[in-house]
Amino acid sequence: MVVAEFSSGAFGSKEMRSFGLQVLHGRWFMLFASMLILSVAGATYIFGLYSNVIKTSLGYDQTTLNLLSFFKDLGGNVGIIAGLVNEVTGPWVVLLIGSVMNFFGYFMIWLAVTGRTSKPRVWQMCLYICVGANSQTFSNTGAVVSCVKNFPSSRGSVLGLLKGLVGLSGAIITQLYNAFYGKDSKALILLIAWLPAAVSIVFLPIVRLIKTVRQPNELRIFYNLLYVTLGLAGFLMALIIMQHKLKFSRMCYIGSASVVLMLLFLPIVVVIIEEFKLWKTKIKAVNEPIQLKVVAENPAPAELVPVATPQTQQKHNSCFQTVFKPPVRGEDYTILQALFSIDMLILFIATICGVGGTLTAIDNLGQIGNSLGYPTDSISTFISLVSIWNYLGRVTSGFSSEVLLKKYKFPRPLMLTLVLLLACVGHLLIAFGVPNSLYFSSVIIGFCFGAQWPLIFAIISELFGLKYYATLINFGGAASPLGAYILNVKVAGNLYDAAALKQLKALGKTREAGMDLTCQGVECYKLAFIIIAAVALFGSLVSFILVIRTRKFYQSDIYMKYSEEAEAAEEDLTIGTVAADTSSSSKAAQGPEADSDSKK
Repeated sequence: MVVAEFSSGAFGSKEMRSFGLQVLHGRWFMLFASMLILSVAGATYIFGLYSNVIKTSLGYDQTTLNLLSFFKDLGGNVGIIAGLVNEVTGPWVVLLIGSVMNFFGYFMIWLAVTGRTSKPRVWQMCLYICVGANSQTFSNTGAVVSCVKNFPSSRGSVLGLLKGLVGLSGAIITQLYNAFYGKDSKALILLIAWLPAAVSIVFLPIVRLIKTVRQPNELRIFYNLLYVTLGLAGFLMALIIMQHKLKFSRMCYIGSASVVLMLLFLPIVVVIIEEFKLWKTKIKAVNEPIQLKVVAENPAPAELVPVATPQTQQKHNSCFQTVFKPPVRGEDYTILQALFSIDMLILFIATICGVGGTLTAIDNLGQIGNSLGYPTDSISTFISLVSIWNYLGRVTSGFSSEVLLKKYKFPRPLMLTLVLLLACVGHLLIAFGVPNSLYFSSVIIGFCFGAQWPLIFAIISELFGLKYYATLINFGGAASPLGAYILNVKVAGNLYDAAALKQLKALGKTREAGMDLTCQGVECYKLAFIIIAAVALFGSLVSFILVIRTRKFYQSDIYMKYSEEAEAAEEDLTIGTVAADTSSSSKAAQGPEADSDSKK
């Protein structure tokens, strides 16, 4: 449609320039830029692919490796600083800081594992991976928060789409790594050092807050973008399976990576089509002003008498005085009001139990497969496919919760409860080591891990408002590393090492300094994942308490405020268009008279 319009010759250079600016300045291109940024921002989710390189290169045991994993999770989820920076600066500042941190952290790790620097101490490696992973919170905050504020009435779809691409980014980075560097595992760390930083810097001026105007077909556009990303996920899944069944040459890897890049950029077609429709609507509004409602240029303002009300007086009170006097659910909470609310405490505990357990399973998936005797190719396959299940969990929970909420008033906290219950099944399959069950458990764990994030972020935005959303979602995400530290380092790591030492002792051997510990058999992770399954069950019960507390809130029209704001913005745009057209018409009418006056 767009190509036909332009090829017909009806558009000159002026129109082309106007349309180009429309695209670059529009909400949809900003969303597309955010999609690209987040599609390479999930290096923390492929820790299982490069953790073994760190372990063998630096001579770490499993407890030390799990400690690194904890600091990776700590950096990847504690984004309070990113949120606070976003509150006082623009998104471009947040993205720029994240780019610098990403390159520094992972580049220093690459220097260490390749021997280009002396062997760093454990605390230094923890610092490097924490800084590198923390850059993910900056890219998430800069891109996700801006998109949610630009599309407030479709936040579930926005979160599902963007967070889904974060989950898919592990598979995307892996394909690009195979094309760029071949099978050099250490080079994967170098790739995740420079690629996310470069993409963020390219789109720095694009990601910003844009005045919201209501668009009736908005959800349909998100579905079109979803279909494109589903095609990308399907292609990646087929590609991963083929690469582990067949032997790919370097040219095959380059060719497959080219297709991945093409699918990544395919959403630009949807963006151009939608922006073209909006551009034509604006042009039509200027050329046909009769169809618009004309209002007085200077309406008599109603006399306003300032009245001292408790609400206006509250604005002058200290934020500490209103901590325990929050507004109704759905209104804008202050940061302290949200942090000290019972709803946030419940959500925080549920996140510790749910995300902490699934993250522990994902981080140890490689070691779990080795202990249960799975072939190396199979382990590599289901680790790579976790990114696909992660993506499917995110888009499924994001889009389905949006539809169920709008059509049937189905509360998002209830969906979170169901996801936590499903995660228990995956943990128990790992615990009892049923033959070939790791394939199914990796699907369940990856899906449940991904499904939790859009739900948690959407619930925070709905209960506590969007004013301080950047800070509040990062506080909610901080529960993840806390849960991972307890369940991964203290539970899984210690129990694994204890089982490995027991096996070593049974063989009459003792562990030498710098020797890594390896455990074989079901007993390595059995007790750990029984505990993790029990914790997930507890988390589902806690989440159900939030369902009960918010049932009346979710039965109401929770997006009414944002619909009214969009209508007001649309009315302002209409008035501005009419005023501009009226002004140009007046000048045109005065043109001959003005010319005659100038001749005199």
